[in-house]
Formats: sequence, structure tokens, C-alpha cells
Amino acid sequence: MKEKSSVFSRFGDKKNRGRLMSFALVIIAYIAVEVLLKTGSLGSMFSSLLVPITCYVVAAIGLNLNVGISGELNLGQAGFMSVGAFCGICVSGILANSISAGIPRLIIAIFCGAILAAVFGFLIGIPVLKLQGDYLAIVTLAFGQIIKSIFMNAYIGIDTEGLHFSFVESNFKLQPGGKMLLNGPMGATGTQKIANFTVGTVLVIVALLVVYNLMFSRSGRAIMAARDNRIAAESVGIPISRTKMLAFVTSAALAGAAGALYGLNYSTLVPNKFDFNTSILILVYVVLGGLGNMTGTIISTVVLILLPELLRSLQDYRMLIYAVVLILIMLVTNNEWLMTKWKSLFSGKAKGGA
Repeated sequence: MKEKSSVFSRFGDKKNRGRLMSFALVIIAYIAVEVLLKTGSLGSMFSSLLVPITCYVVAAIGLNLNVGISGELNLGQAGFMSVGAFCGICVSGILANSISAGIPRLIIAIFCGAILAAVFGFLIGIPVLKLQGDYLAIVTLAFGQIIKSIFMNAYIGIDTEGLHFSFVESNFKLQPGGKMLLNGPMGATGTQKIANFTVGTVLVIVALLVVYNLMFSRSGRAIMAARDNRIAAESVGIPISRTKMLAFVTSAALAGAAGALYGLNYSTLVPNKFDFNTSILILVYVVLGGLGNMTGTIISTVVLILLPELLRSLQDYRMLIYAVVLILIMLVTNNEWLMTKWKSLFSGKAKGGA
């Protein structure tokens, strides 16, 4: 009996409940959406939002690892998404003639986008993670703006002579029959759309697996110890820079993978899409969902993306209502008494009467 009860307690503890809830939520939502798609009950407007929702969920989960678990305010998540997006688009364009099937090409593009974003994350993290608080936020914000400016002035194309790259439009020439992959301020045009909702859902599950395994590992405990008390963590031999770099690079890689999927969902994508506002938007998803709460991040991201579309019929008042809803959510989530009652009710331990 003791062994049996220990098994149930192991699966019933808080961290395992949170993990199971996240995966169950994603799988149930996927099944429900697929049923709606098969029966034709989902409108074209909401169908077009499915892939972007999965992309933003993955980017928000990655940012929550950085902000909620590591405790570092990162305002450059959109920059890492843009790295993954344009890398994925270029990789897909290069492989178009050799790999005709969309799914294998999409997976390779997502992998390459994640790797390149991780490399950028490592290089940026070397100077950035020596800073803390507002200083770190400002530097990551500047990184996002630099990346956007680079892509707005980059020209990439492929022809019979190979891959061509230039920052000067007048010096950029392709042979007849060549294909333009990135055209400066115009961004990527004529991209073959190979992204789909199923791959996006799988990417969300992979992101959850990566983040949860890191959170509940020895490295994850070291990251949280460094977040809670840097001096105490250093005194017991925790390498602060290494642990924070691990969280920063993992967050960047997830953003890059999300960006690659996002970029291959549209035939045209401009660098201005990944500006400061996008970084703030992803940060809003994380804060409203709860720092360190991956299930809450998924729910808040989906709700806040769908809400403006659900309110579209109200025309001029929809953004006003959207802002009021944001304020109400923040008030509720920061009310200790309400959140305590909600948690006790959810856990089945609520008692009658306040």
C-alpha cells in the first residue's frame, strides 16, 4: 500500500500536474481544432490564425524560460524570431529544387532557424548577461532593432552560380532564372507556404518538453537558484554565467524555430513585422499567463490572439475592450486572495465559505 500511495503521490505532485496539464491542453485543443476543420465548422479567418498561434505560443514559452525561470528581462525575442524566419525562408528556397516534399523541407528549415538563432543568442549573451535588470532589457531591445535593420538592408538570392549576398542593391545581380530569397526592405516575397498546423502543434509539444526537462533538471534548479539569490548561488559553486547562458540560448533557439515556422506560413514577409512591438506583445503573453507558468502562457497567448478577431464586429470599440480585458486580467492575476481560492478550488481542496 505504501508503494502504491507513493506512486500516486509522485504523479499527483504539483510539478507533474502542471506538466500533464500543459500537454493535455495542447493535445485536446489540437483534436478539437482538427474536428472543426474536418467538419468545416471553422471559418477561414480563424483557420488562418492556427499556425501563427502555435508560433507565438512557442516563442512565449521560450521567453517565459528566460524571464520567468532565469529572471532576466529579454526584449529581443522578436529579433530571434526574425533570424529564424528569414533563415528558414532561405533554407526552404535553397532546398526547393532538391526536396520537393513540404514537410521534410519545413523540418529542416525549422531546425536551421533554431540553430542560427541559438548561435546569435550565444554571441549576444556573452556581453548581455554581464548586465542585469533594466540595462539587460535595453541591450536586448537594441539587439532586436539591429537585427531588423540588417534584414532590411540584406539582399540574398540563388542562381546557377550559387548563393549571392550583398548589403548594396546596386552590387547585387542574379543570372537569368535566378530566385530572390530576401529583397531588402521588401523582405521575402514569393515564398512557398509549407507551414501547417500539425507541425506547429508538434513544435509546441517539443518546446514544452525542452523547457520542462530543463526546469526540473539540475541545471534548471541552478538557474532558479541564481535567479533567487545570485550571491548565495555563487557561494555554493553554481556557475552563474553558464546557467543564465543556457536559458538565454534555449529561449533564442525556440524563438528561432517559431520564426521559421511563421515565415513559411506567408508568401510575403517584411522585416518590420519583427519590431519592438512584437517583442512587447510576446512579453505581455508571458506576464498575463504567469511567470514560470507554461500552461498559463499557452492560454493567455491563444486568448489574446483570438480576442481582437472575436471583437472585430464591434469595429472602433474592439481595441478599447481589448485593453480593458488586459487590465482586468492583470488585476485578477495579482489578487492574492482570488488566486488562492482559485488554486484551492482547482485542486479540489476548496472549503465552503470565505
